[in-house]
Amino acid sequence: MSRIQKIKRLQAQGWSVSAIATELQIDRKTVRKYLQQTDFSASAPTAADRPSKLDPYKSTIDAWLAEDAHQWYKQRHTAQRVYDRLREEVPGFAVSYPTVRRYVRQRRRTAPTTGTLELVWQPGEAAQVDFGQADVLEHDERMRLHFLCVSFPYSNAGYLQLFRGETAECVVQGLVDILHYIGGAPRRLVFDNASGVGRRVGETVRVTELFQRFSAHYGFEITFCNPAAGHEKGNGENQVGFIRRNLLVPVPQVTDLVGSDRDLLRRSEAHWQRRHYKKQRPVADLFAEERAVFRALPPQAFAPYRYTRVRTDRPRRFPPRDPPAGSPPAYPAYSVPTRFATPPQRRSRKRARPSGHTAPRHRTIAPTRDFFLG
Repeated sequence: MSRIQKIKRLQAQGWSVSAIATELQIDRKTVRKYLQQTDFSASAPTAADRPSKLDPYKSTIDAWLAEDAHQWYKQRHTAQRVYDRLREEVPGFAVSYPTVRRYVRQRRRTAPTTGTLELVWQPGEAAQVDFGQADVLEHDERMRLHFLCVSFPYSNAGYLQLFRGETAECVVQGLVDILHYIGGAPRRLVFDNASGVGRRVGETVRVTELFQRFSAHYGFEITFCNPAAGHEKGNGENQVGFIRRNLLVPVPQVTDLVGSDRDLLRRSEAHWQRRHYKKQRPVADLFAEERAVFRALPPQAFAPYRYTRVRTDRPRRFPPRDPPAGSPPAYPAYSVPTRFATPPQRRSRKRARPSGHTAPRHRTIAPTRDFFLG
């Protein structure tokens, strides 16, 4: 740039093109080029498009990488595998591995990706429901339990309840406990896929009868996320990790799961004085806005029971689980009306048994509560 500045300065002093060329010892064409140039802004750097030994094989590599988009992510081409295939399948292939690796990396960096939009939630619009796992010490024995996490994306508030499984009965029991604790219900529940509350067949989700009754009882809509689409309910995914790190570390000692769950409902609110990461207001204040617009609860809580008839074998055992559960002595080889639900002890090992029930050596049905009628 110093030479161009000198040319411009000499021109401003009235020097001719020939005089400038003589003074600076450069060609007159160079002087004229810079005198005619009006824009000296910096240009964006561009990579030189030089021919490569890999050029004849790039279409083959592109086809393999495009096909990978339809394969399981654990069975896609690595740069090493691309290089090995070219050596095996292309006669006379003589390109180094680093050249192949650079091209594969470049193609993957420029491959089109599916974009997402940020979800915007209104107060009381929805709650996101998901399950996580955590270890607890139950009677000094380490157990891995499931915890139901219910988060409210507008305020970033969340609650949890501990269970031994992820059945529809567990989901409904946990939601009933949380809804009646907060005194209202959101307009919609968002679930991760259909685990626990239904079965996904292709694009259709078949919701269990128990959950259909539960939804009708409280009057909210149900939305299921697509498979492998955690971004559709990122608040719930993040809340599972936050709760595990802040409420279940160190590993808690549990003797009574019912009492522990009541305590966890209160402890969940202890972290609500933190500010929302985007709204910069306390989570407690935002949740108060949501609670004010929640649907009113019906006069009676929903009973999360599922009724069916189960035939026992001659030793009076229920066959739906392995090992089977025991039945009262009055029902050998009999079709017994049965009620399935979560146990009042939250799956505590010391189970209260119906009157007249002979304690079997094998385990009882889990997760069930008072599953005998009559």
